[in-house]
Amino acid sequence: MTPPPRRVTQRDIARMAGVSQATVSLVLNNRTDADVRIAPETRDRVLQVIAETGYAADPAARRLASGFNRIIGVFTYEPAFPSGSRDFFHPFLLGIEEYAERVGCDLLLFTSAPVVDGRRRIFHQDNRLRLADGCILLGREIDGAELLRLNRDGFPYVAVGRRDDAGGPVPYVGADYASAVHRLAERAVELGHRRLTYVGMGTSAESSHDRRSGFHAGAAGADSARQITATAETADATVDDLRADGSTVAFVEDFATAVALEASARRKGLTVPGDLSVVTLGDPTVPVPTDITFTGFRIPREEMGRQAVEVLTGVIDGSAGGLQQRLLPCELVEGDTLGVPGSAADRR
Repeated sequence: MTPPPRRVTQRDIARMAGVSQATVSLVLNNRTDADVRIAPETRDRVLQVIAETGYAADPAARRLASGFNRIIGVFTYEPAFPSGSRDFFHPFLLGIEEYAERVGCDLLLFTSAPVVDGRRRIFHQDNRLRLADGCILLGREIDGAELLRLNRDGFPYVAVGRRDDAGGPVPYVGADYASAVHRLAERAVELGHRRLTYVGMGTSAESSHDRRSGFHAGAAGADSARQITATAETADATVDDLRADGSTVAFVEDFATAVALEASARRKGLTVPGDLSVVTLGDPTVPVPTDITFTGFRIPREEMGRQAVEVLTGVIDGSAGGLQQRLLPCELVEGDTLGVPGSAADRR
């Protein structure tokens, strides 16, 4: 099946006309007032490219053109903004940038916020939140007190990831972790696993809660479904614990911990997935070298970023039509690390 042609954007128009994207935006919005001067030949060149490409402005961009700065803020609670393509948050920013460009908005990264106890804070002595029309919030854990203040102040924002109420409902675009983990746990039970263990990180984040709830729902038909906390550094002890419990499959919240568990199992002479199956519950949050395709799921991070901007622009211009809370499906990965318990088919 041939993929649909890529949509022409304002950036494309600017490149072909040899002008800035801001100039294209001014021409599209028919700005002719005294403080905006565009040479007639420049305007004509832009209009000619628009006609030749069949470009059509996004309706959201039209709505945002009046009464707003057309600046979207991006704030992350992590101590540093993503700087490389292998950073967990990088795909979110790719999606955010793509949709912001589509609707003709600039991005403002709030990087001056101080880091306190390993996390940034939105509200501080020199916070510049109001420079933007609204803000997208990124982070595994988002401060509930700051969400409460944003709700109270009526400042437009959208969280990336499901968030609990904070003095009122929180607009968000998240991943449906509960459904993805539910299906994986059901699959393990169907394969004959009777004792399942959830290996968590010990956090109280909503994403962790959703994973755990999906695990317990999907493992309802098993004899045992328990939870433990572990890290990559405790992999050897964790494998010993799994064996002592009789668990034949581990559902591992942190990808690096899953890699360490698989390696530890092999060092101990166990087969994966014959003696111990290992299921990962998301993408790596840090680069982890491995040549193994783990059974698990992928998080729709770029799409979450795109839709976060879509929701935010609707909140800003009043077209959202009520509270927006979206959960996007995760893509299951049929890897090499979940199999029939006791099978020696895989001799890693």
